[in-house]
Amino acid sequence: MAEQTSLPAGTGEAPGAPHGSTTVHGARPEAAEAKPEVAGAASDAVAPTPEAAAAKPDGAVVRDALGVGIAVGLSGFAFGVTSAGSGLSLLQTCVLSLAVFTGASQFALVGALAAGGNPYTAAAGAFFLGVRNSFYGLRLSQLLVLPRALRPFAAQWVIDETTAVTLPQPTRRAARIGFAVTGLTLYVLWNLTTLLGALGAEALGDTGTWGLDAASPAVFLALLAPMLKSAMERVTAAIAVLLALGLLPVLPAGVPVLLSALAAPAVLFLSGRRKGTGRSETGTVPGRGEAGTAPSRGESTTDESMTKEITLDESMTGEIATEEGR
Repeated sequence: MAEQTSLPAGTGEAPGAPHGSTTVHGARPEAAEAKPEVAGAASDAVAPTPEAAAAKPDGAVVRDALGVGIAVGLSGFAFGVTSAGSGLSLLQTCVLSLAVFTGASQFALVGALAAGGNPYTAAAGAFFLGVRNSFYGLRLSQLLVLPRALRPFAAQWVIDETTAVTLPQPTRRAARIGFAVTGLTLYVLWNLTTLLGALGAEALGDTGTWGLDAASPAVFLALLAPMLKSAMERVTAAIAVLLALGLLPVLPAGVPVLLSALAAPAVLFLSGRRKGTGRSETGTVPGRGEAGTAPSRGESTTDESMTKEITLDESMTGEIATEEGR
């Protein structure tokens, strides 16, 4: 049998430790205490941040962006045919798509020229329609935060479709991917189909039979509709549509679209005025908070102190009357 040996009492005990506790030679007492902290640090490192939890897979962003870019890019056929039919040359048609790159303005320009309008009036209408892109740029610049060297090139892609894809993204990375993929896909396809449409204008015939001229606004409305979540947003959109349709017959092309933006401040003004009227009708009662609510803590404390002072005055008055009676 193996001989059992026992250590003398106190051997292996750490200084200041209770009797009977032993430590391994060379080990630090802090090591055992550090284990829970290490475990806690590991658990903290694994916990995802709110931004990471709300992140959208890159593949899903690319898929959505490609869908929008391809669907709208094919409508360049309609522009190429319409532009060639309005009397513009192949070079002029392609330069419009390369340099302007905003479908609504391009269609407004060639549509006015095809109807026999003045070129300056047609250009003014196209300009007014393109002004809306500057408002998109103000919002996208804060969201994308691109390097200064890339901003002039990115500005060329600030249009309805890239804005509609970029704004709903949950993270900056997803927003940049959505903007870049949508802009690149749409720019390449739009210019390619513009060239093909201008070359095959006679073979395609009337673009109205193809319905390609309605592809761009239809896709934009499909992207915009899910973003109108609250009742105020829906009311604002409805008023903007009514303003644009009502002003369209009496104002030059592009102006009704800009004036329809007045629906937003009008709805905000009416909403704020309604809230202010509701507050004034509610009123307050002295010694209490809002109508139908209990007094605040400060008000109740003040009432209690006043009650105590009145009770103290009454007791002092009673004592004085008793002394006088004696």
